[in-house]
Amino acid sequence: MSKKQKALVAEETLKSSQKQNQITQGKVAKSDKKSKDNKKDQKKKDKKEKGSLVKKTKETVSELKKVTWPTFAEVVKKTGIVVAFVVIFGLFLFGVNSLLGYLAELLIKF
Repeated sequence: MSKKQKALVAEETLKSSQKQNQITQGKVAKSDKKSKDNKKDQKKKDKKEKGSLVKKTKETVSELKKVTWPTFAEVVKKTGIVVAFVVIFGLFLFGVNSLLGYLAELLIKF
């Protein structure tokens, strides 16, 4: 955890313990505490929902600026490698299929 996160956790712990002390002393009713917390949580959710799409879009654009795009020559070369492997494996599977078909015919004739 970072220092800021630790400080926030400590602050929240302190606040909750203070509120708990007030509740036990009868200064704050429990129902009042819950309704206030619910209102705060709802406001936070509303703010997050409104800004989340804009924030995500900005982060995405920022990340796309960091991408190193391949040159056209690299794309053509890598595409050729993929096509060659597809042809090689296609021929291999064709050979295995033919061999198994031939063996199946021999077994059926007996």
